[in-house]
Amino acid sequence: MLVDSHCHLDFPDFSSEVDQVVERAEQAGVRLMVTISTKVSEFDRIRAIAERFANVYCSVGIHPHEAASEPEVDTARLVELARHPKVVGIGETGLDYFYEHAPREAQIRSFRAHIAAARETKLPLIVHTRDADDDTARILGEETGKGAFPGLLHCFTSSARLAEHALSLGFYISLSGIVTFKSAAELQQTARGIPLDRLLVETDSPYLAPIPKRGKRNEPSFVVHTAAKVAELKEVDVETLGRTTSENFLRLFSRVPREAVFGS
Repeated sequence: MLVDSHCHLDFPDFSSEVDQVVERAEQAGVRLMVTISTKVSEFDRIRAIAERFANVYCSVGIHPHEAASEPEVDTARLVELARHPKVVGIGETGLDYFYEHAPREAQIRSFRAHIAAARETKLPLIVHTRDADDDTARILGEETGKGAFPGLLHCFTSSARLAEHALSLGFYISLSGIVTFKSAAELQQTARGIPLDRLLVETDSPYLAPIPKRGKRNEPSFVVHTAAKVAELKEVDVETLGRTTSENFLRLFSRVPREAVFGS
């Protein structure tokens, strides 16, 4: 019983076989998937996928890579799009200073607009952060001071210090296939210290396939391998890890009905 809290079913990698990808996830025990928005200009396609499958939900937002190339979207527009019942999160948004495909100022403006939308809608903020720990921590702290909002750091690879800061703000942390990599000893140590009741798992597919699928195109069914590694790190069985991370998901993504994951 697992939830893939972050995938990209609208990406071209899946264009010819979305049905088969969703079916394989179901067969692997993945009860629900959230397909994540990276461009508001392409939101109609993302929403259409969520509408097509009972066990697929979606988010609305602009990835920091696209903060300059996408038409600038204000909080009101995000809130309007988030009214759709299949929209369960705001983002992904945040800061990426590794690639810097968009100027930092544009990323920060977009990040704050998304935070305001999460605060207004009460939907969780889905945060991407890379090589931007200090600014991410500062902005989340400043914005929380204006009023609390739910959120998570997705595909977490940052420092234990940022994890502790996010947890202190009430955030959750999602781990991807990176945590299975042999080169991820520091991340694995950080994962051991994250409370079990604040953890989610994800694929970020089509990227970052976990061991033993590394090098292949990732897909939601592969989240089982990430879950197995996280269970090992947390010293619990896979069933406990699956049930707990699914409960965590439902607590955070509160618009998703419980029966969508656990049945009636």
